[in-house]
Amino acid sequence: MIVPRLIERKRDGGRLTSVEWRDLIHAYSAGKVPDYQISALLMAVYFRGMTREETDALTDAMLSSGAMLDLSALDVARLDKHSTGGVGDKVSLILAPLIAELGVAIPMMSGRGLGHTGGTLDKLESIPGFRTDLSLAAATEQLSRIGCALIGQTGEIAPADKKLYALRDATGTVEAIPLISASIMSKKLAEGLTGLVLDIKSGSGAFLPELDREIDLAKTMIELGADRGCPVVALVTAMDRPLGNTCGNALEVRESIEFLNGNPPTDLATVTYALGAEMLMLARVVSTYEEAHERMRSAIESGRAAERFRAIIAAQGGDARVVDDVSLLPQAPIQLEYLARRDGVVQAVTPRVIGHGVVALGGGRRAMHDVIDPAVGFDIRVNPNSVVHEGELMAVIHAADESGVAIGRSVLDEAITIGDLPVEILPLVSHRITSGSVQEF
Repeated sequence: MIVPRLIERKRDGGRLTSVEWRDLIHAYSAGKVPDYQISALLMAVYFRGMTREETDALTDAMLSSGAMLDLSALDVARLDKHSTGGVGDKVSLILAPLIAELGVAIPMMSGRGLGHTGGTLDKLESIPGFRTDLSLAAATEQLSRIGCALIGQTGEIAPADKKLYALRDATGTVEAIPLISASIMSKKLAEGLTGLVLDIKSGSGAFLPELDREIDLAKTMIELGADRGCPVVALVTAMDRPLGNTCGNALEVRESIEFLNGNPPTDLATVTYALGAEMLMLARVVSTYEEAHERMRSAIESGRAAERFRAIIAAQGGDARVVDDVSLLPQAPIQLEYLARRDGVVQAVTPRVIGHGVVALGGGRRAMHDVIDPAVGFDIRVNPNSVVHEGELMAVIHAADESGVAIGRSVLDEAITIGDLPVEILPLVSHRITSGSVQEF
Protein backbone atom coordinates (compact mmCIF):
# COMPACT_ATOMS: atom_id res chain seq x y z
CA MET A 1 0.00 0.00 0.00
CA ILE A 2 1.55 3.27 -1.18
CA VAL A 3 -0.47 6.00 0.53
CA PRO A 4 0.42 8.89 -1.85
CA ARG A 5 -0.99 6.88 -4.77
CA LEU A 6 -4.28 6.41 -2.87
CA ILE A 7 -4.43 10.15 -2.17
CA GLU A 8 -3.78 10.95 -5.81
CA ARG A 9 -6.47 8.54 -6.98
CA LYS A 10 -9.08 10.04 -4.67
CA ARG A 11 -7.89 13.57 -5.53
CA ASP A 12 -8.52 12.81 -9.20
CA GLY A 13 -12.03 11.47 -8.60
CA GLY A 14 -11.27 7.76 -8.41
CA ARG A 15 -12.29 5.26 -5.75
CA LEU A 16 -10.48 3.12 -3.24
CA THR A 17 -11.34 -0.55 -2.88
CA SER A 18 -12.77 -2.03 0.32
CA VAL A 19 -9.44 -3.75 1.00
CA GLU A 20 -7.55 -0.48 0.52
CA TRP A 21 -9.81 1.36 2.94
CA ARG A 22 -9.49 -1.44 5.49
CA ASP A 23 -5.71 -1.62 5.25
CA LEU A 24 -5.30 2.16 5.28
CA ILE A 25 -7.54 2.73 8.30
CA HIS A 26 -6.00 -0.11 10.28
CA ALA A 27 -2.49 1.15 9.48
CA TYR A 28 -3.44 4.68 10.54
CA SER A 29 -4.98 3.37 13.76
CA ALA A 30 -1.72 1.53 14.48
CA GLY A 31 0.33 4.70 13.95
CA LYS A 32 1.89 3.52 10.69
CA VAL A 33 0.43 6.32 8.53
CA PRO A 34 1.09 9.96 9.53
CA ASP A 35 -1.61 12.55 10.15
CA TYR A 36 -0.46 14.70 7.23
CA GLN A 37 -1.19 11.95 4.71
CA ILE A 38 -4.61 11.20 6.16
CA SER A 39 -5.33 14.95 6.23
CA ALA A 40 -4.66 15.11 2.50
CA LEU A 41 -6.94 12.15 1.88
CA LEU A 42 -9.71 13.69 3.99
CA MET A 43 -9.52 16.88 1.95
CA ALA A 44 -9.69 14.86 -1.27
CA VAL A 45 -12.79 13.10 0.07
CA TYR A 46 -14.28 16.43 1.08
CA PHE A 47 -14.09 17.67 -2.53
CA ARG A 48 -14.52 14.40 -4.44
CA GLY A 49 -16.89 12.45 -2.20
CA MET A 50 -17.11 8.68 -1.79
CA THR A 51 -19.21 5.97 -3.39
CA ARG A 52 -21.70 4.06 -1.26
CA GLU A 53 -19.35 1.05 -1.37
CA GLU A 54 -16.49 3.22 -0.09
CA THR A 55 -18.65 4.58 2.72
CA ASP A 56 -19.58 1.02 3.68
CA ALA A 57 -15.92 0.04 3.62
CA LEU A 58 -14.83 3.02 5.73
CA THR A 59 -17.57 2.33 8.29
CA ASP A 60 -16.62 -1.34 8.58
CA ALA A 61 -12.91 -0.53 8.73
CA MET A 62 -13.38 1.88 11.64
CA LEU A 63 -15.79 -0.48 13.38
CA SER A 64 -13.37 -3.40 13.09
CA SER A 65 -10.43 -1.30 14.33
CA GLY A 66 -11.62 -1.94 17.90
CA ALA A 67 -13.93 -3.97 20.11
CA MET A 68 -17.71 -3.84 20.55
CA LEU A 69 -19.97 -3.70 23.56
CA ASP A 70 -21.61 -7.09 24.14
CA LEU A 71 -24.97 -6.27 25.70
CA SER A 72 -26.80 -9.40 24.59
CA ALA A 73 -27.32 -10.39 28.24
CA LEU A 74 -29.58 -7.37 28.81
CA ASP A 75 -33.26 -8.21 28.47
CA VAL A 76 -34.32 -4.69 27.45
CA ALA A 77 -34.01 -2.64 24.29
CA ARG A 78 -30.66 -0.87 23.80
CA LEU A 79 -30.94 2.54 22.16
CA ASP A 80 -28.92 5.67 21.61
CA LYS A 81 -29.63 9.10 20.19
CA HIS A 82 -27.14 11.09 18.16
CA SER A 83 -27.13 14.70 17.00
CA THR A 84 -25.21 15.82 13.93
CA GLY A 85 -24.05 18.84 15.91
CA GLY A 86 -25.64 22.04 17.07
CA VAL A 87 -25.16 25.14 19.20
CA GLY A 88 -26.78 24.97 22.61
CA ASP A 89 -27.77 21.37 21.88
CA LYS A 90 -27.86 19.68 25.27
CA VAL A 91 -30.61 17.18 24.39
CA SER A 92 -28.41 14.11 24.98
CA LEU A 93 -27.73 15.18 28.56
CA ILE A 94 -31.47 15.14 29.23
CA LEU A 95 -32.57 12.14 27.20
CA ALA A 96 -29.98 9.71 28.55
CA PRO A 97 -31.28 9.65 32.16
CA LEU A 98 -34.87 10.26 31.09
CA ILE A 99 -35.15 7.33 28.68
CA ALA A 100 -33.09 5.07 30.96
CA GLU A 101 -35.59 5.79 33.73
CA LEU A 102 -38.34 4.55 31.41
CA GLY A 103 -36.83 1.09 30.99
CA VAL A 104 -34.46 1.38 28.02
CA ALA A 105 -30.73 0.67 28.24
CA ILE A 106 -28.78 3.72 27.01
CA PRO A 107 -25.15 3.02 26.04
CA MET A 108 -24.47 6.58 24.89
CA MET A 109 -21.10 7.11 23.26
CA SER A 110 -20.46 10.76 22.49
CA GLY A 111 -17.78 12.99 21.05
CA ARG A 112 -16.07 16.24 21.86
CA GLY A 113 -16.69 19.63 20.32
CA LEU A 114 -16.36 19.65 16.55
CA GLY A 115 -15.95 22.89 14.62
CA HIS A 116 -18.44 25.46 15.92
CA THR A 117 -20.56 22.87 17.75
CA GLY A 118 -20.26 21.69 21.33
CA GLY A 119 -19.50 18.11 22.39
CA THR A 120 -21.41 16.05 24.94
CA LEU A 121 -18.19 14.71 26.48
CA ASP A 122 -16.87 18.21 27.14
CA LYS A 123 -20.18 19.14 28.74
CA LEU A 124 -20.25 16.07 30.98
CA GLU A 125 -16.65 16.60 32.06
CA SER A 126 -17.56 20.06 33.35
CA ILE A 127 -19.28 18.18 36.21
CA PRO A 128 -16.57 17.95 38.92
CA GLY A 129 -15.01 14.49 38.89
CA PHE A 130 -17.12 13.07 36.07
CA ARG A 131 -15.25 10.43 34.03
CA THR A 132 -16.18 9.50 30.49
CA ASP A 133 -13.22 7.19 29.86
CA LEU A 134 -14.93 4.00 31.05
CA SER A 135 -13.64 0.66 29.81
CA LEU A 136 -16.04 -1.61 27.97
CA ALA A 137 -16.23 -3.87 31.02
CA ALA A 138 -17.07 -0.95 33.32
CA ALA A 139 -19.67 0.42 30.87
CA THR A 140 -21.31 -2.99 30.55
CA GLU A 141 -21.49 -3.40 34.33
CA GLN A 142 -22.95 0.08 34.75
CA LEU A 143 -25.56 -0.54 32.07
CA SER A 144 -26.65 -3.71 33.84
CA ARG A 145 -26.87 -1.88 37.17
CA ILE A 146 -28.42 1.50 36.36
CA GLY A 147 -29.36 1.29 32.67
CA CYS A 148 -27.11 4.03 31.30
CA ALA A 149 -23.45 4.74 30.63
CA LEU A 150 -22.23 8.04 29.16
CA ILE A 151 -18.88 7.31 27.59
CA GLY A 152 -16.34 8.49 25.07
CA GLN A 153 -14.25 6.50 22.70
CA THR A 154 -11.44 4.68 24.43
CA GLY A 155 -8.71 2.72 22.73
CA GLU A 156 -11.16 -0.17 22.66
CA ILE A 157 -14.03 1.23 20.58
CA ALA A 158 -13.47 2.39 16.97
CA PRO A 159 -10.05 3.86 17.81
CA ALA A 160 -9.49 4.76 14.15
CA ASP A 161 -12.55 7.00 14.21
CA LYS A 162 -11.35 8.65 17.43
CA LYS A 163 -8.20 9.77 15.61
CA LEU A 164 -10.05 10.75 12.43
CA TYR A 165 -12.67 12.70 14.38
CA ALA A 166 -10.06 14.96 15.97
CA LEU A 167 -8.20 15.32 12.67
CA ARG A 168 -11.33 16.34 10.76
CA ASP A 169 -12.02 19.04 13.34
CA ALA A 170 -8.51 20.44 12.95
CA THR A 171 -8.33 20.29 9.13
CA GLY A 172 -11.63 21.80 7.97
CA THR A 173 -13.03 18.50 6.65
CA VAL A 174 -16.04 18.08 8.93
CA GLU A 175 -18.86 18.77 6.48
CA ALA A 176 -18.65 15.68 4.25
CA ILE A 177 -21.60 13.27 4.25
CA PRO A 178 -19.56 10.05 3.87
CA LEU A 179 -17.16 11.05 6.65
CA ILE A 180 -19.96 12.14 8.98
CA SER A 181 -21.96 8.96 8.28
CA ALA A 182 -19.07 6.53 8.71
CA SER A 183 -17.89 8.29 11.87
CA ILE A 184 -21.28 8.26 13.57
CA MET A 185 -22.32 4.78 12.53
CA SER A 186 -19.02 3.07 13.36
CA LYS A 187 -19.38 4.32 16.94
CA LYS A 188 -23.06 3.54 17.24
CA LEU A 189 -22.79 0.05 15.76
CA ALA A 190 -20.00 -0.68 18.25
CA GLU A 191 -22.49 -0.08 21.06
CA GLY A 192 -24.50 -3.21 20.26
CA LEU A 193 -27.70 -1.22 19.76
CA THR A 194 -31.16 -2.53 18.91
CA GLY A 195 -32.11 0.89 17.56
CA LEU A 196 -30.84 4.44 16.97
CA VAL A 197 -32.55 7.83 16.71
CA LEU A 198 -30.78 10.60 14.78
CA ASP A 199 -31.21 14.33 15.28
CA ILE A 200 -30.29 15.86 11.92
CA LYS A 201 -29.74 19.57 12.38
CA SER A 202 -31.07 21.99 9.77
CA GLY A 203 -30.42 25.64 9.08
CA SER A 204 -27.55 28.10 9.21
CA GLY A 205 -25.95 26.56 12.29
CA ALA A 206 -25.89 23.02 10.94
CA PHE A 207 -22.85 21.41 9.37
CA LEU A 208 -25.01 20.82 6.28
CA PRO A 209 -27.41 23.79 6.04
CA GLU A 210 -29.21 22.55 2.90
CA LEU A 211 -32.27 20.35 3.51
CA ASP A 212 -31.55 18.01 0.59
CA ARG A 213 -28.06 17.27 1.95
CA GLU A 214 -29.46 16.74 5.44
CA ILE A 215 -31.92 14.20 4.06
CA ASP A 216 -29.12 12.50 2.11
CA LEU A 217 -27.09 12.27 5.32
CA ALA A 218 -30.01 10.74 7.21
CA LYS A 219 -30.71 8.23 4.45
CA THR A 220 -27.05 7.20 4.30
CA MET A 221 -26.93 6.46 8.02
CA ILE A 222 -30.32 4.74 7.97
CA GLU A 223 -29.06 2.44 5.19
CA LEU A 224 -25.79 1.76 7.02
CA GLY A 225 -27.77 0.77 10.10
CA ALA A 226 -30.32 -1.33 8.24
CA ASP A 227 -27.62 -3.30 6.43
CA ARG A 228 -26.10 -4.16 9.82
CA GLY A 229 -29.29 -5.03 11.70
CA CYS A 230 -29.80 -1.75 13.54
CA PRO A 231 -33.05 0.12 12.71
CA VAL A 232 -32.59 3.89 12.53
CA VAL A 233 -35.11 6.76 12.57
CA ALA A 234 -34.17 10.40 11.98
CA LEU A 235 -35.81 13.71 12.79
CA VAL A 236 -34.75 16.96 11.14
CA THR A 237 -34.68 19.73 13.76
CA ALA A 238 -34.01 23.46 13.60
CA MET A 239 -30.54 24.93 14.04
CA ASP A 240 -31.16 28.41 12.61
CA ARG A 241 -30.92 29.65 16.22
CA PRO A 242 -29.36 28.12 19.35
CA LEU A 243 -31.42 25.49 21.16
CA GLY A 244 -32.48 26.51 24.64
CA ASN A 245 -30.86 29.44 26.39
CA THR A 246 -27.27 28.48 27.14
CA CYS A 247 -24.21 27.88 24.98
CA GLY A 248 -21.08 26.64 26.71
CA ASN A 249 -20.21 23.45 28.55
CA ALA A 250 -21.06 23.98 32.23
CA LEU A 251 -23.85 26.39 31.31
CA GLU A 252 -25.53 23.71 29.21
CA VAL A 253 -25.21 21.17 32.02
CA ARG A 254 -26.91 23.67 34.30
CA GLU A 255 -29.78 24.10 31.85
CA SER A 256 -30.11 20.32 31.45
CA ILE A 257 -30.36 19.89 35.21
CA GLU A 258 -32.98 22.62 35.37
CA PHE A 259 -34.92 20.72 32.67
CA LEU A 260 -34.71 17.47 34.64
CA ASN A 261 -35.90 19.37 37.72
CA GLY A 262 -39.00 20.51 35.84
CA ASN A 263 -38.02 23.85 34.28
CA PRO A 264 -37.48 23.31 30.55
CA PRO A 265 -37.37 26.08 27.93
CA THR A 266 -40.19 25.52 25.45
CA ASP A 267 -38.03 25.00 22.36
CA LEU A 268 -35.71 22.58 24.13
CA ALA A 269 -38.69 20.64 25.50
CA THR A 270 -40.28 20.35 22.05
CA VAL A 271 -37.16 18.87 20.44
CA THR A 272 -36.26 16.67 23.43
CA TYR A 273 -39.70 15.12 23.74
CA ALA A 274 -39.99 14.54 19.99
CA LEU A 275 -36.69 12.62 19.92
CA GLY A 276 -37.48 10.81 23.17
CA ALA A 277 -40.83 9.66 21.80
CA GLU A 278 -39.07 8.14 18.79
CA MET A 279 -36.69 6.30 21.14
CA LEU A 280 -39.52 4.89 23.23
CA MET A 281 -41.45 3.82 20.13
CA LEU A 282 -38.39 2.17 18.60
CA ALA A 283 -37.75 0.39 21.91
CA ARG A 284 -41.40 -0.78 21.91
CA VAL A 285 -41.97 0.26 25.50
CA VAL A 286 -44.94 2.39 24.40
CA SER A 287 -47.50 1.89 21.65
CA THR A 288 -48.37 5.53 20.87
CA TYR A 289 -46.58 8.85 20.76
CA GLU A 290 -49.14 10.23 23.22
CA GLU A 291 -48.19 7.56 25.75
CA ALA A 292 -44.50 8.34 25.19
CA HIS A 293 -45.01 12.03 25.96
CA GLU A 294 -47.09 11.26 29.04
CA ARG A 295 -44.47 8.90 30.46
CA MET A 296 -41.62 11.33 29.82
CA ARG A 297 -43.45 14.21 31.52
CA SER A 298 -44.33 11.99 34.47
CA ALA A 299 -40.68 10.97 34.90
CA ILE A 300 -39.68 14.64 34.93
CA GLU A 301 -42.45 15.88 37.21
CA SER A 302 -41.97 13.07 39.73
CA GLY A 303 -38.23 13.72 40.00
CA ARG A 304 -37.37 10.20 38.87
CA ALA A 305 -35.40 11.38 35.81
CA ALA A 306 -33.32 13.73 37.95
CA GLU A 307 -32.67 10.92 40.41
CA ARG A 308 -31.46 8.70 37.56
CA PHE A 309 -29.04 11.46 36.51
CA ARG A 310 -27.73 11.58 40.09
CA ALA A 311 -27.08 7.84 39.94
CA ILE A 312 -25.25 8.13 36.60
CA ILE A 313 -23.07 11.01 37.81
CA ALA A 314 -22.17 9.18 41.01
CA ALA A 315 -21.40 5.95 39.14
CA GLN A 316 -18.96 7.80 36.87
CA GLY A 317 -17.09 9.55 39.66
CA GLY A 318 -18.86 12.88 39.49
CA ASP A 319 -20.28 15.10 42.21
CA ALA A 320 -23.97 14.17 42.12
CA ARG A 321 -24.81 17.14 44.36
CA VAL A 322 -24.84 19.31 41.21
CA VAL A 323 -28.34 17.98 40.46
CA ASP A 324 -29.56 19.83 43.55
CA ASP A 325 -27.05 22.69 43.54
CA VAL A 326 -25.91 23.88 40.11
CA SER A 327 -23.59 26.42 41.76
CA LEU A 328 -21.18 23.50 42.22
CA LEU A 329 -20.56 23.57 38.47
CA PRO A 330 -17.64 25.68 37.18
CA GLN A 331 -18.52 29.38 37.03
CA ALA A 332 -16.79 32.08 35.05
CA PRO A 333 -15.29 34.87 37.18
CA ILE A 334 -16.89 37.55 35.01
CA GLN A 335 -20.59 37.57 34.11
CA LEU A 336 -21.65 40.63 32.16
CA GLU A 337 -25.11 41.59 30.97
CA TYR A 338 -25.59 42.39 27.29
CA LEU A 339 -28.42 44.87 26.70
CA ALA A 340 -30.52 45.82 23.70
CA ARG A 341 -29.36 49.03 22.03
CA ARG A 342 -32.74 49.88 20.51
CA ASP A 343 -36.40 48.94 20.48
CA GLY A 344 -37.43 46.37 17.91
CA VAL A 345 -37.83 42.73 16.99
CA VAL A 346 -34.98 40.23 17.22
CA GLN A 347 -34.47 39.05 13.67
CA ALA A 348 -31.55 36.67 14.18
CA VAL A 349 -29.56 34.88 16.86
CA THR A 350 -26.99 33.35 14.54
CA PRO A 351 -25.90 29.97 15.95
CA ARG A 352 -22.70 29.56 13.96
CA VAL A 353 -21.42 32.93 15.20
CA ILE A 354 -22.36 32.01 18.78
CA GLY A 355 -20.65 28.62 18.45
CA HIS A 356 -17.43 30.13 17.15
CA GLY A 357 -17.75 32.69 19.93
CA VAL A 358 -17.73 29.97 22.60
CA VAL A 359 -14.53 28.63 21.02
CA ALA A 360 -13.01 32.12 21.00
CA LEU A 361 -13.82 32.50 24.71
CA GLY A 362 -11.89 29.29 25.39
CA GLY A 363 -14.83 26.90 25.58
CA GLY A 364 -13.83 24.93 22.47
CA ARG A 365 -10.76 23.82 20.57
CA ARG A 366 -8.80 25.44 17.77
CA ALA A 367 -6.25 22.61 17.76
CA MET A 368 -6.60 18.92 18.57
CA HIS A 369 -4.97 19.07 22.01
CA ASP A 370 -6.29 22.40 23.32
CA VAL A 371 -7.52 22.48 26.92
CA ILE A 372 -10.95 24.09 27.21
CA ASP A 373 -12.46 26.32 29.88
CA PRO A 374 -15.76 24.67 30.89
CA ALA A 375 -17.21 27.79 32.52
CA VAL A 376 -17.29 30.26 29.62
CA GLY A 377 -20.11 30.86 27.16
CA PHE A 378 -23.36 32.72 26.71
CA ASP A 379 -26.75 32.71 28.40
CA ILE A 380 -29.07 34.07 25.72
CA ARG A 381 -32.48 35.35 26.83
CA VAL A 382 -34.02 36.19 23.45
CA ASN A 383 -35.04 34.27 20.34
CA PRO A 384 -35.84 35.34 16.79
CA ASN A 385 -39.11 37.35 16.85
CA SER A 386 -38.70 38.36 20.51
CA VAL A 387 -39.84 41.97 21.00
CA VAL A 388 -37.20 43.95 22.92
CA HIS A 389 -36.81 47.47 24.26
CA GLU A 390 -33.69 49.57 24.57
CA GLY A 391 -31.77 48.59 27.71
CA GLU A 392 -33.50 45.21 28.04
CA LEU A 393 -31.38 42.21 29.00
CA MET A 394 -30.74 40.01 25.96
CA ALA A 395 -27.84 37.83 27.11
CA VAL A 396 -25.18 37.28 29.76
CA ILE A 397 -21.53 36.85 28.76
CA HIS A 398 -19.60 34.35 30.91
CA ALA A 399 -15.91 35.13 30.47
CA ALA A 400 -12.59 34.32 32.10
CA ASP A 401 -11.16 37.85 31.85
CA GLU A 402 -11.69 41.29 30.35
CA SER A 403 -10.38 40.21 26.95
CA GLY A 404 -13.06 37.51 26.99
CA VAL A 405 -15.68 40.14 27.75
CA ALA A 406 -14.58 42.11 24.69
CA ILE A 407 -14.76 38.97 22.57
CA GLY A 408 -18.20 38.16 23.95
CA ARG A 409 -19.55 41.62 23.15
CA SER A 410 -18.28 41.51 19.58
CA VAL A 411 -19.75 38.03 19.10
CA LEU A 412 -23.18 39.10 20.32
CA ASP A 413 -23.03 42.32 18.30
CA GLU A 414 -22.65 40.16 15.21
CA ALA A 415 -24.97 37.31 16.20
CA ILE A 416 -28.03 39.19 17.51
CA THR A 417 -29.76 41.38 14.96
CA ILE A 418 -32.64 43.71 15.85
CA GLY A 419 -34.98 45.04 13.19
CA ASP A 420 -38.53 46.26 12.84
CA LEU A 421 -40.43 43.26 11.49
CA PRO A 422 -40.86 39.60 12.41
CA VAL A 423 -38.95 37.00 10.39
CA GLU A 424 -39.60 33.48 9.20
CA ILE A 425 -37.88 30.76 11.21
CA LEU A 426 -37.63 27.01 10.74
CA PRO A 427 -40.07 24.70 12.52
CA LEU A 428 -38.40 23.08 15.52
CA VAL A 429 -39.03 19.63 14.03
CA SER A 430 -39.63 19.58 10.28
CA HIS A 431 -39.23 16.02 8.92
CA ARG A 432 -39.27 12.39 10.02
CA ILE A 433 -37.12 10.04 7.94
CA THR A 434 -37.21 6.24 7.99
CA SER A 435 -35.88 3.54 5.70
CA GLY A 436 -39.00 3.87 3.58
CA SER A 437 -40.12 7.49 3.70
CA VAL A 438 -39.45 11.16 4.24
CA GLN A 439 -42.45 12.83 5.87
CA GLU A 440 -43.11 16.36 7.03
CA PHE A 441 -43.45 16.26 10.79
